[in-house]
Amino acid sequence: MTQSVSRRCFLKGAAAGAGLFALSGAAGAADKPIQGFEDTKSNTDKDKVWQPVSDRKIRFGIVGYGVCQFGAAFDLQNHPNVEVVAVSDLIPERCAELAKVCRCGKTYPSLEELVTDPTIEAVFVATDAPSHPRHCIDVLKHGKHVASAVPAVFGSLEQADQLYEVVKSSGLNYMMFETTTFHDDTYAMREIFNAGGFGKMIYTEGEYFHFMETPIDSYKGWRIGLPPQWYPTHSNAYYTCVTGGSFTEVSCQGIPSLIPEMQPANNAYGNKFGTEIALFRTSEGGTARMGVSWDTPGHGGEMGRVRGQKGSMYNGAYEGSGDISKLNLAKPPLPPNVSSGGHGGSHGYLCEEFVTSILKNRTPLVNIAWALNMTVAGIVAHQSAMKDGELMKIPQYRL
Repeated sequence: MTQSVSRRCFLKGAAAGAGLFALSGAAGAADKPIQGFEDTKSNTDKDKVWQPVSDRKIRFGIVGYGVCQFGAAFDLQNHPNVEVVAVSDLIPERCAELAKVCRCGKTYPSLEELVTDPTIEAVFVATDAPSHPRHCIDVLKHGKHVASAVPAVFGSLEQADQLYEVVKSSGLNYMMFETTTFHDDTYAMREIFNAGGFGKMIYTEGEYFHFMETPIDSYKGWRIGLPPQWYPTHSNAYYTCVTGGSFTEVSCQGIPSLIPEMQPANNAYGNKFGTEIALFRTSEGGTARMGVSWDTPGHGGEMGRVRGQKGSMYNGAYEGSGDISKLNLAKPPLPPNVSSGGHGGSHGYLCEEFVTSILKNRTPLVNIAWALNMTVAGIVAHQSAMKDGELMKIPQYRL
């Protein structure tokens, strides 16, 4: 049956498209920010006002203020239920700047010293990607809630299992700050999926294209030659952060890069691939194609589309037989002084979700199972690419 126009729903403000326009429109600017950090419009419900769930302030520590300055990017320091009591960075000048931005008087020279502070209840880990699992485990073992920048682990299945066990045994909140989770389109997809508007998900696509002709500066050069599927969560979120599902099998093709740093002799990973395209089997029995690329010029960012038995969604538009007329697809309001921020207007929402999960003593949205199911799928995908696309099983994580 031909779908009528009345059954079609578009996101207000076409914010998803606006985010992509911002990415491409800035491409020629000499002083352009790192891709994804541009402030973008957010499809926020203007008819509602944020309501606090508590008047309590959670005492936070924040660690990491590198080239991306992620430690302060999510507005934790501006949330009315947060008091940043200590910050840390290995480089003294960066540590001082982070303290200034967070209006915090106490600094520590390392995470290992910060986590011993008994006044701290929760820590945001914005350190180098290879250190994420080790640092999060240290935070949890000191009895503190933890949130981490992506990815949850870095190329290691063993570390994934270790982190999973520590989170499960701790009883504390762990959350990965995956930005795609709160893109306007992903938020709407999740609401429609939960309302049954897609039915069983048949096919999902996710893409993270970030052209890096010259690698972004990084601690000890960890970004140089990085296997694309070791940084897979921005694309894989278009399935996991919509449905809550996981990937069970993968066949991945890697495409060798012409960029000098992507030659095996020129990077610590022995990696030659600048692009890796993975075909996954999903836990629903559907399929997903997830691509990550560092070396393809042109439009970039975090993009995705979904197709289910009852409906599909692409570029902010839903078409299907599901009745979504009563769904509010606008994101809820944020606290005063907390901005939706960059990466598709996701930063403030990740902050709000983690803070609220602690205040309400509930599991956060991007919990340890979601985080590892997104991250580990990419690790196995790279293994498949190294074996010319061999079909491989993916470990599964559940709460």
